This record gives sequence, structure tokens and C-alpha cells, in this order.
Amino acid sequence: MSRIGIKPITIPAGVEVTVEDGNVVKVKGPKGELSAKVGSGMKVSVEDGTLKVERADDSRENRSQHGLARTLIDNMVTGVTQGFEKKLQIVGVGYSAAKQGKKLVLKLGYSHPIELEDPEGITTETPDANTIVIKGIDKALVGNYAANIRAWREPEPYKGKGILYAGEVVHKKEGKSGAA
Repeated sequence: MSRIGIKPITIPAGVEVTVEDGNVVKVKGPKGELSAKVGSGMKVSVEDGTLKVERADDSRENRSQHGLARTLIDNMVTGVTQGFEKKLQIVGVGYSAAKQGKKLVLKLGYSHPIELEDPEGITTETPDANTIVIKGIDKALVGNYAANIRAWREPEPYKGKGILYAGEVVHKKEGKSGAA
């Protein structure tokens, strides 16, 4: 039995969850609306302010999808109530980030600045030149956009320069040794 899948999801006040034909779960809350299609082997039921995800049978595929389906729905409920946020730190001399309207402008040591348009449903902030805050209601979109920004200059192990997730530790390597 899936330990995650059997946990009920409590639906907070102000959040409306509906299950439509084809196992499409729609979650509407104060920050927006999200929907996802849950596997056909899952039964989603809403009763008395709680949501339960049960599997139709104990086939291998349904057992593997049970916890995933519950977690995806829980992330949608969390997203429309609180939202998600990722912080990135820019480390390196001359590296910086700035916001120009809906564009994020990164200076990362290339011959030109990198301009990234904020995707639909995502907002970015730059509290200072070395910090980027990505916010949104869809956890997957927030994480994916953070990974796309980080891919422009991943942290390198010799000086530790690059774009890091907040709290990430770069284990530095020793440089060349002058063996003579």
C-alpha cells in the first residue's frame, strides 16, 4: 500500500475541487486555477472537505501511480492557496540580474546580456543584483524555469562561480598543483 497515496488531502476554505469526466481534477483557489489529468486507474473522490485518491486495482502500474497522483493534486491545492517560490543566487565578479518589465536580464560573462521573457503564470523578482526569486502557482513550472535560468551558468567546481539554488553548496576542487 502506498503510504503517500492513502493520505487524505484536506481542502482549505476558499478552495474548490471538482473531478470531471476522464479523471480531470480542477482546483480553483484565491491565487488561480489549475487542472491535471489523473491516471485512469485512480478514483478521486471529494467528501466533507477532504479529497481521497484510491486505485481501482493492485496492478503494478496503478501501485506506481498512486502516490504520484495524490502528490500532484496536493501540489495543486498548495499552489492555489500559498503558491511556490524558488530562489537563485548569482555568484561571480561581474555577474548580475535585473528586471526590465516582464524580462529578466542576466549578465553572466558572455559578450551580450541574456534576456528571458517570464513564462505565463510565472513572476520573477530581483531584490538585489545577485538574487532571483521565481514565484508561481504551478510547482513544475517554477522548478523548470529555475532550472532553465540556472543552465545558463551552472556552478563550476574550481571557483564556485555560477547560478546556484539558495542554500546549495558547491564542493570546490583543488586546482592544478605545481609538481616540479
